[in-house]
Amino acid sequence: MSATIYQQIQQFYDASSSLWEETWGEHMHHGFYGVDGKEEKDRKQAQIDLIEEILSWSGVEQAENILDVGCGIGGSSLYLAAKLCAKATGITLSPVQAKRANQRARELGFAARTNFQVADAQEMPFADNSYDLVWSLESGEHMPDKTKFIQECYRVLKPGGKLIVVTWCHRPTDRLPLTAQEEKHLAEIYRVYHLPYVISLPEYEAIARNISLNNIRTADWSQAVAPFWDLVIQSAFNPKAIFGLLTSGWDTIQAALSLGLMSEGYKSGLIRFGLLYGTK
Repeated sequence: MSATIYQQIQQFYDASSSLWEETWGEHMHHGFYGVDGKEEKDRKQAQIDLIEEILSWSGVEQAENILDVGCGIGGSSLYLAAKLCAKATGITLSPVQAKRANQRARELGFAARTNFQVADAQEMPFADNSYDLVWSLESGEHMPDKTKFIQECYRVLKPGGKLIVVTWCHRPTDRLPLTAQEEKHLAEIYRVYHLPYVISLPEYEAIARNISLNNIRTADWSQAVAPFWDLVIQSAFNPKAIFGLLTSGWDTIQAALSLGLMSEGYKSGLIRFGLLYGTK
């Protein structure tokens, strides 16, 4: 991974993770608001519902050894470890996140079967065929080389194991290339959230087919998760969050001021929420 983008991502999450946890809790990902996106629900419940809906969609009912690629502060990892009675390892670029995830694991009594560490998802420090479930929830968008990222996930997956990648995408471009305005919109998102680039869901599927992933399925859940960003915008305007923003640095403030980029992207159809599933 490029040293520059590595450092940018690390610094962004080092600075912003505690504020996010204080405002939203341990789950650093979208919520699920019904297939049509019209269900009103508690925001934390919506985030848990997203995990449950992904498990249901992918048919995952059990696992022994889980790898969470881009684990944040361990929200998904610890939830999956508890639900599936599994061991879980999480990797992140942020030392702050890894430390907090391990702290949360101790607080919840999961320290013996979970581990969180700083590692590059494109060069993972794990042996081939190590995990029966590789889970990546909203981290693919940060990967400078999407092919290498999927290849690494495949490499550490056990034969018969399951891979689930849920990530930000842009709309498919097979019929209509991205317009100059869309490219500009994406460039602003990349700048604010420290993303090298995103690709379309069909492009992820092509990568998966090229590495011989089996039983491949994809889904676009953009409509189901789109309300999330308007709710994040609302939450940013309470006094506690505003104070947290002012003390967390310019990167975090800039990201908060630019939340509308994602909301507008969903509404225009430019931003998509893609799911990829396959087995080894």
